Amino acid sequence: MRAQRLIAALALCGAMGVGVAACGSDDNDSSGSTGSAGSSGSSSEQLGGTLNGAGATFPQPVYTEWAARFKEKAGTTVNYQGIGSGGGVAQFTAGTVDWGATDSALSDEELAAASKNSPALDIPTVLGAVTISYNVEGVKTGLKLDGATTADIFLGKVTKWNDPAIASQNSGVSLPDADITVCHRSDESGTTKNFTQFLADYSPAWKDGPGVDKTVKWPVGTGAKGNDGVAACIKQNQSSIGYVEQAYALQNNFTFADVKNKAGKYITPTLEATSAAGEGANPPEDLRFSTINAEGDASYPVAAVTFMLVHEDVCKGGLAADKAPPLKGWLDYALGDGQSVAKELQYAPLPAPVLEKAKAKVAGLTCNGKPIS
Repeated sequence: MRAQRLIAALALCGAMGVGVAACGSDDNDSSGSTGSAGSSGSSSEQLGGTLNGAGATFPQPVYTEWAARFKEKAGTTVNYQGIGSGGGVAQFTAGTVDWGATDSALSDEELAAASKNSPALDIPTVLGAVTISYNVEGVKTGLKLDGATTADIFLGKVTKWNDPAIASQNSGVSLPDADITVCHRSDESGTTKNFTQFLADYSPAWKDGPGVDKTVKWPVGTGAKGNDGVAACIKQNQSSIGYVEQAYALQNNFTFADVKNKAGKYITPTLEATSAAGEGANPPEDLRFSTINAEGDASYPVAAVTFMLVHEDVCKGGLAADKAPPLKGWLDYALGDGQSVAKELQYAPLPAPVLEKAKAKVAGLTCNGKPIS
């Protein structure tokens, strides 16, 4: 199936040491990618043109798949570079890409910097699970971990896999007397911001120490760039642990932990549990919101929403006028047909109330003050 082919492509890109975006075709010799044509059918309206985006690696697998299907449907080439959320925000703010991507909504400072010529908008697209993945010999079933213990592992306070803090949550599991190797992001990452928010919610020592941000001063561990880099670190190091989006965990056949949520339940990062985390979301008007540590018995606690970044008036924001219709078409696809496609790659569609608000934002986009047709 198409999703399996994409995961295979992700594996190939990882083996080459580059992101998925560098592995597709490129009609304009840029460094991004486009997917190949699929079986979704063609549209009577061909928008054409080329759009360039950059940012989070977290949604890169699904954005790459969307680009493949959107090109077939609308004839538009969508190049996407997975360079991390920090890079995506920076390039969007500098106007060097047509749209950006981030796994954490723009901060007040980032929003102000990106809104000099036209208000910047956070458009939520999908939710994904940040898995706590590990590579421990002899441990083939999912471990159970709570937030406090996970924080202590990443703080360097829990250093052995058979530490009582881990063993007490995993009765009957034979844990080795092995040193834990921590893998974490080295680049500016929305995945990191979401993961560190989860840690801070359960650990005062984390909150008052490394804190919550796209980059933090890691007390221990090995840094790697992108979700694919952390996945490689986990895969290459025995007795390791790290945090990666679920598509990367599945591609590498990782074992990942069941994580204790606010309701005290240990939850496996499934599509259903990720969807459950979004069910109670009630984002503000500007749609800057988070689903980390969401309420609900069935919610996976490290489920994150990811965003595309565009300007309210795309042309005043720096986009060429002939790119306005393809950009709006791309966003319409992401919030339309793309929602069902996302499930094939284990990303959760937006809950209906959030999706409605996101569609309204896109419907209101303009080019030099005029609606985009």
